[in-house]
Amino acid sequence: MQAKFLTSAADARGLLAPEKPLIAVSGKSNVGKSSFINLLAGQNRLARTSAEPGRTRLVNYFDFGDFILADLPGYGYARVSQAEKGRWAKLLDAFFARGVSHVLALADIRHEPTADDKLMIDFLYRTRTPFTVVATKADKLGKTRLKEAARRIAAACGTGEGNVIPVSAVNGRGKEEVFARLAQVVAAAQGGAESAGEAAEDAEDGE
Repeated sequence: MQAKFLTSAADARGLLAPEKPLIAVSGKSNVGKSSFINLLAGQNRLARTSAEPGRTRLVNYFDFGDFILADLPGYGYARVSQAEKGRWAKLLDAFFARGVSHVLALADIRHEPTADDKLMIDFLYRTRTPFTVVATKADKLGKTRLKEAARRIAAACGTGEGNVIPVSAVNGRGKEEVFARLAQVVAAAQGGAESAGEAAEDAEDGE
C-alpha cells in the first residue's frame, strides 16, 4: 500500500483513535521530520518540508497500511509565542493520553541532544511509552564517526546503543532498520489484540 495523508488535528477533538497501531514521530523543529517521513513513504511530497522551521503546528496523520503514523508538532522553535507553545502542549498531552504504540524520537546525530530532546525522552520514560531514537542527517558524518555519535546520543538519552538508529533521508541509510523495528511493533500490537480477543471469547464461553 502506498502511504497516504489522512487528516490533521489542531485540538483534542480532531485526534484519531485508530484501530491500527499508532506510531508517532517527534523531534525539534529543524531535525528533519518531514524528510524522514517522506523517506519511509518512498515519496518526496507526502509530508510537507519547509526551509522555515516550526511549520508543523498540527498533528498530521498518515496511513502506512499496517500502521498509522502521526507527525507531531516540532518543539524547541524560539520564534513561536508562549501561547502557541501552550496550545501545542495541551494538544500533545491529549494525544498521548489516547495511547500510542511507539514513538520515533528524532535527534540530529551531529549534535548532543538538546534540553528539549531530553525532556521528550524523560516524558516517554515517565509515561512508559516505548520509543526508538532516530538519529537523523547521518550522511553528514563519516562512517567512522557514526558509531561514536550514536553511542553519545544513547548515553545522553539513557537508552541502549541498539535503540539508536542512524538515518539519512539523502542516501536512505537506516530505512530498513526503522522498518524492521516498526514490524516488531506492529506484530506485538497485533499479538496483544489477538490475545485480548481470545480472552474475551473465553470469558463469553465461560458464562
